[in-house]
Amino acid sequence: MDNSYDIIIVGGGILGTFHAYHALLAGKKVLHFEKDNFPVGSTVRNFGQVVPSGMEGVWFEYGCRSTELYKGIQAKADISVRQNGSVYIASDPDEQILIHELKAHYDKLGYACELLSQSALQQSYPALNPAYALEGLFFAQEVSVEPDQMISKLHQYLKADFKHYTLQYNATVVACETKNGGVEIRLSTGEMFKAAKAVICNGYEFKLLFPEYFANSGIVVSKLQMMRTQPMPEVALEGNILTGLTTRRYESFEYHCPSFKSIQTPAHYEELKKWGIHILFKKASDGSFIIGDSHEYAAVNHIDDLGFNLNQYINELMLREAARIVNFEVRNIQHYWAGYYPQHPDKHIVTLDLEDKIHIRTAIGGKGMTASAGYAEQSMKDMLA
Repeated sequence: MDNSYDIIIVGGGILGTFHAYHALLAGKKVLHFEKDNFPVGSTVRNFGQVVPSGMEGVWFEYGCRSTELYKGIQAKADISVRQNGSVYIASDPDEQILIHELKAHYDKLGYACELLSQSALQQSYPALNPAYALEGLFFAQEVSVEPDQMISKLHQYLKADFKHYTLQYNATVVACETKNGGVEIRLSTGEMFKAAKAVICNGYEFKLLFPEYFANSGIVVSKLQMMRTQPMPEVALEGNILTGLTTRRYESFEYHCPSFKSIQTPAHYEELKKWGIHILFKKASDGSFIIGDSHEYAAVNHIDDLGFNLNQYINELMLREAARIVNFEVRNIQHYWAGYYPQHPDKHIVTLDLEDKIHIRTAIGGKGMTASAGYAEQSMKDMLA
């Protein structure tokens, strides 16, 4: 094997993979490492919702670009992209005010959206409880993917379509340093590889590379509890379903809705907010529903404090709220899991460039599935400039 490349990417998740994709489009020879048998981190443990409408500023633009990129790749190879749109559900007058204010914002930007009355919601989404769903805001152009399928399908596409792409699973990078005008990378097997540049998209794995930097980076890791129902293909609830608690959490509402800071938190939301719960639904291609999620936090150098257990009290809180929103049996669960992702309290993403050779890109937070593809395009342009 030729051990010399233009760019080495460390991390097989969505952020690393789209950095690889844009490097390949730029004509670079790319070597891509994933430490596990296949990606098992944040990229596969989420809803698979691609919702630019939930982003703000340049991250909204990255989300829109990501949507274009997803659709473009899907036209060439099936990576599980479906265009069923996103809908935000308002369950009380305050949440109705927020979705109206968000619509006014996107109307100014020319980002198409439609207010749905209570009757229109029932016609489009008969699985919603009409006592909960008073009004909705619908974005027809937004898409979803199958998180347990998309990344492996994307890897298969890159291997088939780009002759200068090499992907290695079960390849743990234990050293990365600048040397002789480039970068040298060593695997746990002792194998050495060289490149002009390396891009480190290591998700929440901070113990192998540059641990001192990450320990002092201010990054926190969020633990999310989620669940998936048994397949219920007969239930009519397609697309990305974002509910009242989401309107009280997502950054697009915080930044673009004048009333966001003045609305009160209803008493029945207090315990849910304590655990960072906001209820989302996403119907998978097999008819099952992903439901979640919650948020608990720990500093990056204390990630193990989050534990490996699932808190059944949190699951019960989510199930009770989910049952208030929809009229199908949400307790028909096939499995529960925890996801983990890094984020920064003050930054949208954490970046570090060492001698213009080693480029760390991580802690994209909950924006990964929505914004990684578009962000990585600009990130790679900047690295190659």
